[in-house]
Parts: sequence; C-alpha cells; structure tokens
Amino acid sequence: MVKVDLSGAAQFFTSAGPDYALAGLAHEKLLNKTGLGSEFTGWMELPQRIKDTELDSIIAAAEKIRSRSKALVVVGIGGSYLGARGAIELLKPLPGKDDPQIFFVGNMLSADTLCDTLDRLGDVDFDVNVISKSGTTLEPAVSFRIFRELLEKKYGDKADEHIFATTDAHKGVLKSLADSHGWETFVVPDDVGGRFSVLSAVGLLPMAVAGIDVRRVIDAAIEELKALSLQSPENPAWKYAAARQHLYAKDYEIEILACYEPSFRFMAEWWKQLYGESEGKDGKGIFPASVEFTADLHSMGQYIQSGPRKLMESVVRFTYSRRTYKFPYEEANTDGLNYIAGRDIAEIGHVAADAVRDAHVSGGVPNIIIEVPMRNEEGFAALVCFFEVACAISGYMSGVNPFDQPGVEAYKKNMFRMLGKPGT
Repeated sequence: MVKVDLSGAAQFFTSAGPDYALAGLAHEKLLNKTGLGSEFTGWMELPQRIKDTELDSIIAAAEKIRSRSKALVVVGIGGSYLGARGAIELLKPLPGKDDPQIFFVGNMLSADTLCDTLDRLGDVDFDVNVISKSGTTLEPAVSFRIFRELLEKKYGDKADEHIFATTDAHKGVLKSLADSHGWETFVVPDDVGGRFSVLSAVGLLPMAVAGIDVRRVIDAAIEELKALSLQSPENPAWKYAAARQHLYAKDYEIEILACYEPSFRFMAEWWKQLYGESEGKDGKGIFPASVEFTADLHSMGQYIQSGPRKLMESVVRFTYSRRTYKFPYEEANTDGLNYIAGRDIAEIGHVAADAVRDAHVSGGVPNIIIEVPMRNEEGFAALVCFFEVACAISGYMSGVNPFDQPGVEAYKKNMFRMLGKPGT
C-alpha cells in the first residue's frame, strides 16, 4: 500500500493542521455516491468489474497482436493515452525482444511528428488501437483516418482485422464505424471519465501488448481500493488530500510532483491531467507541475530552492530498486570518488533524495513523500488507485465537481469554427 509522510510539510501547517474531518466528509460522499458528479465514480468498482467481464478478452486480443505484429499504434488523446503510456514507460522502458513497439499518436496536430512516426513505423506489420468515447475529437480522428488508410494499403480487405476500437458501448461515430466494419471492440465505461479510465480496456490493452502483466495490475488494484476505503486519518489518501488543501489555503498554489526515476515522466503527465482537469475550475485549483530528479535539480532546482514561496512539493519514492549496481573502487582514485565505492547506486540516490528534501524544506518548500514499495505492476496499481481516490477527496474538499471538465470544450468549439466544420 502507498505510504504518505507529512513530516516535511508539518512545520508549514497551522496549529490546527490539515482538516481530516472535512476529508472524512468528502470521502463519505465519494463512497456513498452522494457528491457532485457521482455518476462518474464507476472507477471505484472498475478493477473488479473488468476482472469479471472484459479482462480475458483484452488479454486474448493482446496475445493476438503480439503474435503477428511488430508494432501497435495507439490512437488517443488525454485520458485515452496518458495512463497507458505512463504505465508502459514506468514498467517496460526497454521493450523485450518479443515485445511489439508501442507508438502513441492522435495526441497532437504536428505534421513533423506524424511523419516522423510514419518513418519509424516503416513497413513492419502493425495493428491499431483507436480509443475515443465519441470518435469526434479532432486530434485522434485525424490520426485514425491516416493510419486506417495505411492499413488498407498494407492489408487490403484484411485491414479491418488489424483495428481494435475502445469506445462507447452503444453510440457515437466510432462505435458506428466499428459495427459497420466488424472491428473488435472494447468499452469505455459510461460511468468513468477518461482521466480515471486507465484500469479499463483504455489502458489495459496497450499495456498487455507491451508485455505488462495486467492480471497482476488488476488484482493489486482491487486490494488497494479495499485498503483505501478506510475511513480514518490513517488513510494515505486522506493525508495527501487534506495536507495539500491545507497548504493551498495558506497560498501554496503550485504543486510540483517529483520522482527520482526517469521512467516516471509520463506517470507525472497522467497525474497532471488527473489533478488539473479535476480541480481546476470555478476559479479554484492547485496548479500541477512536475520535475524529474536529480536531472531537474540542475535546471529547475534554483527556482524551487529560492524562487517565490508558492510551491509545495510531492515526491514519489520507490523503497526498493529493481536492480542493483555497486559503484567501483579505483586504486588511483583519480576522480576522488572512492568515498562512495562499494555503495549501491540506489543507496546513493536515496541519500540524494534525503538531502534534497532537507534543503527544500529549509528553503521554505513543504514536502510530502509518497512511498511505494517497488516499480512493478503492484506499485503501479497502488499509485493509480491512491492518486484517484485522493484526487476525488481533494476535489470535494475544495467544493468543486472533480469529475467534469467543461473548460476543455472551449478551444474545441473555436477550432471547429475556424476550420469551417459544417454546423459551427
């Protein structure tokens, strides 16, 4: 289970401390489905539901793709790709020799990036997983048409066998296309918003194709959600949500999520969408940003240490490293590094993390540690469930609906109008 350490933030609290009573009321709304947007809280039951319904089909489809293709092109934007990409880069940063390469498209409108992806894909056998609730969002729709055409040129009348659609169960442009072409389909649940959907087929199919053991992920998620149902200040989701809201009330308006694993980069991107889209509304919200330590200590470190005191810092730390490497001893000691000879690189990294924490706290930056045992399927599942539950509690504590995103539509309306879409 995830552990939360608030000792690096405690000196920045008022004497009253975080409002755990309010966190408890928010959690009760979530569990009882009485809060704003409760019709989109199906993610709390999602792992068990998936295990009972689609999981076997998802794994079978992934095995089919792995057996015949060198690549999977995932078409999606926002919650339709960030969770899967975060999982794959965290757990499989280096694909095995039998793992297909995963390409993520449909999340931009860059001709250069699109053409670079086509060049990298080359002439290998590939499949496409298009992910969209409606099928009308412009960025993925543009990419999907391009890659459908590529499949048709490559496979002719067999092209439809290489398309897997994850979409609405009953309606929408993409669902209609899937039905008319006979594509294998998976469901974007009606009661789960995109940013909460990574433990559905939205995330699980690309993860399984990449070689991640999604059964382990789902089993771990089921257990983690049970643990996170604890209605007590000992619940790590309460600690995190209440601490960040308490600090926000004291004008710490920006939260930096840091991690000492470079492979965590897209998990941080997923986290930014989860919290930014859930809390940033009604003129409220903590601004979510991310950094990669220790690299960004040599670029953003100065600002964090000595810039405006509006920052709080949350640090994801993995207790155990997956691999070990002892730093070598050199007889001549020409680089002066024998003082760390024989120590594991992971141990050196933990010391660096402790040093950074002490420096930032001394510099006026509240620090929250989010600790996970290991960078594996169970650790990934624990982080996803923890961040989702804490996000919902934090949103309710601030008085917003954590499950809608009305502001996202503003740019889409302008874009469609300026492109001349009929009816706009």
